[in-house]
Amino acid sequence: MFKVKAVADLLNISKATIYRAIESGKLDALKLGTGKGTLRIEGSALNIYLEQCGQAAYEAFVTGTESAAADDRDETAGEVA
Repeated sequence: MFKVKAVADLLNISKATIYRAIESGKLDALKLGTGKGTLRIEGSALNIYLEQCGQAAYEAFVTGTESAAADDRDETAGEVA
């Protein structure tokens, strides 16, 4: 089980991004304790989340929605009109 900060550090992203993924239901977490409590993320839940993120990135790349725009910017970078 991982703390939110540990997952954020592992993925080199902010804790806020992890909290948003939990709140949106994309990343499963367990709330431990009463009141405010603390959140813990199981390794299996993290693996599922990473697979879903990877699949979404792959689909965006294959359909060209992300790569086409990036390729156009790269080809014109540094050119003088």
